[in-house]
Amino acid sequence: MPTYAYACRSCGHAFDAVQSFSDDALSVCPECGGELRKQYGSIGVTFNGSGFYRTDSRSSSAGSSQTPASSKTESTTSAKPAPATTSTSS
Repeated sequence: MPTYAYACRSCGHAFDAVQSFSDDALSVCPECGGELRKQYGSIGVTFNGSGFYRTDSRSSSAGSSQTPASSKTESTTSAKPAPATTSTSS
């Protein structure tokens, strides 16, 4: 279950509460009875380092120069129509 951070608007009391996703947000401060607000912070997961994206694991000179040339050759070769044959009837 996730942990949510709350702070009171009146007295400034801050605390964490473990709640289910389906639970309603807390609205009353346990210290003074004032109005609570939910605090949002940064996420707990970060992705650092190379290799996260598909292009990060390739070298920029080898991957970019070879791939387009080979795909251009294949596309022009496969796009040529077959030679037409004519039949003569006697």
